[in-house]
Amino acid sequence: MVIKKIQIGENLFAKNDEIADENRRIFVENQIFSINFMGSPGSGKTAILEKLIPELLKFNLSCGIIEGDIAGTFDGERIGRYGIPVVQINTGGACHLEAHMIRKGIENLPLSELDIVIVENVGNLVCPAEFKLGVDFNVTVTSTTEGEEKPVKYPLMYSISELILLNKIDLLGVLEFDIESFKNYVRRVNAEAEIIAVSGKTGENIGMLTRRIVKEAKIG
Repeated sequence: MVIKKIQIGENLFAKNDEIADENRRIFVENQIFSINFMGSPGSGKTAILEKLIPELLKFNLSCGIIEGDIAGTFDGERIGRYGIPVVQINTGGACHLEAHMIRKGIENLPLSELDIVIVENVGNLVCPAEFKLGVDFNVTVTSTTEGEEKPVKYPLMYSISELILLNKIDLLGVLEFDIESFKNYVRRVNAEAEIIAVSGKTGENIGMLTRRIVKEAKIG
């Protein structure tokens, strides 16, 4: 008997990377700066975006959002209140967004009217980091409620990110969280990424985040 061996994982990633490259080309052709926000459920990705979007609008930058969730439209509805185009993608069980899903999102956004497209990935510290989407810039959002050691427990996501946001610093007074230990853990897996401590609740240091994005997008 002849057994045919099929490398499903390799084929899956190869196809994903091919579509990701096409996504990147579309963003470049439309002069759009694209960002992938990753992080665990409850890290505060949406709360940060709620503070970030009005700041970007002050720079006259038009934004589109691709919201990824397993189910529901809660986050998409929150972001939609800012009057910007939002595409909600429900994965139906998958714990991450893949390049072909981003393609669907791209097809439903008014690209010619946008300067920035932000992807809010499904809340998960593992799978989203394994699938390229074709974006320019990766951001990992973590929070003080998650503990300092997450960068070394889930190194891939932190290692591929250009920017690490430490959220919920408004809780530092009631939590046992050592910022310096957290930064040292980040440096073990990524010596280049910038770390910005923010609060999605109070808006602290959101201006720093805004300026970093504007700088990276080479606009303003």
